[in-house]
This record gives sequence, C-alpha cells and structure tokens, in this order.
Amino acid sequence: MSEQPTPLPDDFRTWLAERGQDAYALVWVAKGSEPTGFEGTEAPRVGESGIARAGADLSRITSQDVAHGRAETLRRWLQLDDGIRHLAILTTESGTLREHTPGELAAELLHDPANDEARLTEQLASWVYRRNAEAQQGLELGWIAAAASWTCHMRALASYPPPSVLAPSLERAGELDEPTADLVVTTGLRTVDLIDRLERPYRTRTELIEDWHAVEPLAADVPALAPMADWLLDQIALRDATAQQLRAVLEPDLTDYLRDRRADGALLGTTLVLDAARAAHLAQARDTVRAYTAAAHSGRESEARQLLDAFPIPARDLSTSGPAATWRENSATAADAVEDLAAQRAATGAEDSTDYLADPELLHAATSYLAAREAQLHLRHDALGRLAFPAPIPRDLPEELAPVAAAQTQRRVIEAFGTLERATEALEGQLLYQLQQPVPAHRRATTDAESDLLNRALGVLEHTRTDGVAFDEADIRARLQEAMARPAAGRPASTGHDEAQAQALAAAPAVPGMDR
Repeated sequence: MSEQPTPLPDDFRTWLAERGQDAYALVWVAKGSEPTGFEGTEAPRVGESGIARAGADLSRITSQDVAHGRAETLRRWLQLDDGIRHLAILTTESGTLREHTPGELAAELLHDPANDEARLTEQLASWVYRRNAEAQQGLELGWIAAAASWTCHMRALASYPPPSVLAPSLERAGELDEPTADLVVTTGLRTVDLIDRLERPYRTRTELIEDWHAVEPLAADVPALAPMADWLLDQIALRDATAQQLRAVLEPDLTDYLRDRRADGALLGTTLVLDAARAAHLAQARDTVRAYTAAAHSGRESEARQLLDAFPIPARDLSTSGPAATWRENSATAADAVEDLAAQRAATGAEDSTDYLADPELLHAATSYLAAREAQLHLRHDALGRLAFPAPIPRDLPEELAPVAAAQTQRRVIEAFGTLERATEALEGQLLYQLQQPVPAHRRATTDAESDLLNRALGVLEHTRTDGVAFDEADIRARLQEAMARPAAGRPASTGHDEAQAQALAAAPAVPGMDR
C-alpha cells in the first residue's frame, strides 16, 4: 500500500475492478463544481464527495491507497483523514463506481461476528479525539467540529458518538466531564436536524439563509459540509432576483454542451468534456454569485453593491440587431440558445409549474434571470456577428466617422465578454469542444459549419487585438509633466497649489478601467 498520493490511472474504473472484489480505493477529491448550472445541481449527500455520480469529473481525484476488506479500509481511512481534504471510499461493480461513507463500513463491521468490536471502538475514539485536537478553532470549539465530523461521516453507524466512543476520546483530552459530553451530543443532534432539512421538497429563502448561517462556520473544519454550504448559497441565489441577474451576465454560453448532455440516445455512450476555458469562466461566475449572495445575507451590503456595480446588468433590447440576426442564422449553437431561452420562459410561466407556484420568490428570480440573459445573449450574438460578418462602411458616412464605426465592434466585444482576451478564451474553448471526437450524431451536420464560423470570428478578433495601441504609462506621465511645466500664452503664473496638483497628477498611478 502506498503512503503518497499517486496519479490517477487512465481508466480508473477498470483499474480498480482489476484489484479484486473486496478492493476499496481511498482517493482525495479536489473541490469542483458541476458544469450544468444552478438548477441541475442535486442536494449533496452529506459525507459523500459526489465523485461517483453520473457525469462527475474524475480528474478531480488523486489515488491515495487501495485496501482490501472493510476492516482494513476503515482503519486506513481513520488514519489518513486530515479534516481538511475530502477522502472518499470507492468501489466498482460492473464498471460503475460507488461511494461509501466510513459509517457504512463501521455499521457493517459492528454486525460482523468475526470483527473485534473493542478494537473498532478504540479506532473510532482515537479519530474523534484527533478531529478535536486538530480542529482550527481549538479548545472547546474543537469538540463542535469533532461532533459535526462524526455526524457527517459516521451517521450510518450512529447520529453522534456513543458513550463507548466518546468517553475514551474525552479522557484522552483530559476533559471527561458532563458539560463537554453534552456539547458533543447536542452538536451531533443539531447537525442531524440540519441534514434532514435538506430533504424537504420546498424551502423558503429565510429557512435556507438560516441553515447556511449554521453550516458556514462548521465547513472550515469539516470539509464534508463544504458542499452543503455551497449548495445552500446556490439555492438562496436561485430565489434572489439580483443574484440571478448577476449570474446571467457572468455565465458563459454552454448551450452546445448542455444539449449534448441531454441527447443521451444520440451520444451512443460517449461522454464529452466541457472545454477548460468555459469551465473556468463558469466556475468564476458561480464563485462570484456565491460571494455576492454571502455578502448580501451577512450584513455586508457595501461588498454586495461593489460586485453588482462591477458587472452592470445589460439593458434589454426589444429588437434583434442585424449582426445578431446574421450570427443566429449561421450558428446552430446561437439558434439553439435562443430556442432554449424561449423554452425556459414557457416552462417558467406554465400553469402546471408547481415549483414556482409553491415559491413566488423563485418565480420572480427566474423571470429576472431570463430577461437579463436575453439581453446578454443579444450582446454576445451582436458582437460575434460583427466579427464574423463585418459590415461595409455606409456610403454616406462622413470620412471622419469611419474609424468610429469600426471601433464599435471592439466596444461590443468588450461589452459582451468583458475583455478581448476573455472573448478569445471563450471562442477557443467552444471551438475545441466542437472538435472533440466522436461528434454526437445529433450535430454531425452542423459541426463543420460551426467550427468554420468560430474560426472566422477568432481570426478577426485576433486582428482586432493586435491592432490596438499599446498603453505606455511612463510615456503618458512624461508628456503630462512636460505639458504642465510649459507656460501657456496669456496664462497667469502658476501658484504653489497648481504646481502641487500637477505633480500629484503626474505621479498618480493609472486608474483601472480608464480608456486607453
């Protein structure tokens, strides 16, 4: 058995199956986000990483160990768990991964007549003590982290540490007293109640906020609770109209990827991976929306306002521009995006939409998202249409306005994507995604044309980027100093205040966001 993490085998499922029927893989699971949007995210199963779910990104895992049998696997897990990273237990059957919690293995061992119950109890007590001693909060609060860790990982065995486990742990810490024991038990029961509430079909935003405030402080010491904290923030954001408008502005267009995921029959068992560029943009969008939601519901209104001011919501256009219409006529993905948006709007307003009828805040936020998303899609399609199908200079346009008209393409691209570099990343990522093999059957007739269109837009975009004039801060500062020092005809002699102001202007750093 290895003591250091090892790279993931190329075909992890097959590799694990070859280790034997009683083989359990211990793997570290890095934090990640599901690339399917806020709505498609299932409630987390507390104690599991979710890495065994269908479509999970296996590149997030690093193999640590392979143990054989429940007893050895649990022993190794209790030794290796560090309270910082998520250590998952995986098995495979018929090529399908399954994730186990340590509590499942402990419960099975407890009912096994061949198992040494005293040894198992001692191992569990040692782990509980270590979770207290190594908790970041320290002192008494360490027992809160230990109790929450137990509930997350060992709930299949017991909701909180039983006396046979808790007493040796407290004794090791020199805190074998009734108040501390009551604290551990109370924390365990409170955490169980918190987890149970996730299973309710309808929750108000107020209830979700209360639960998030309860989970968030614990997540620092209990990594198994981090997915719950993030999921609660996402659910709060789904009921916050302003958060959904921010999301509409920041999320990349994943129409091609989402349609491929839905077309299971046409994919013939193939799994296409979202390109790295748009996956990174999606993760940035989700983190930003979570940051806004956390600030807005934690009394940090100024921080929330700063995020909103940094990414203004686009005004909704009532008509489609010529460049946007041309791009949609030639891009199957763009046409699909408009069609999907219309379908979402129809589903949101449907009479049988019980989710929205049960939660008016959810309906209002969804409507706000769709309106902002329509405007954002229009900006992107307009910018891409100008790149791929540049319009000739109007015949009657004054010569002096020709450069102004040409500059509108660059302005539109920046307005739609944020920067020219970010637009390039998004287009390159989408192109790489389109070229993945094998091509799903449902878009074999459109992939070549889509790829050519993206290449054309990329070519013009690269030309636009290289045509820009480099910003030389030192040169501008020197010219400013020269201009301020040169006396102007008919201008009175400068005062000390004027000279001080000129020097301050010359020495000041460039202002972020200034037109260059």
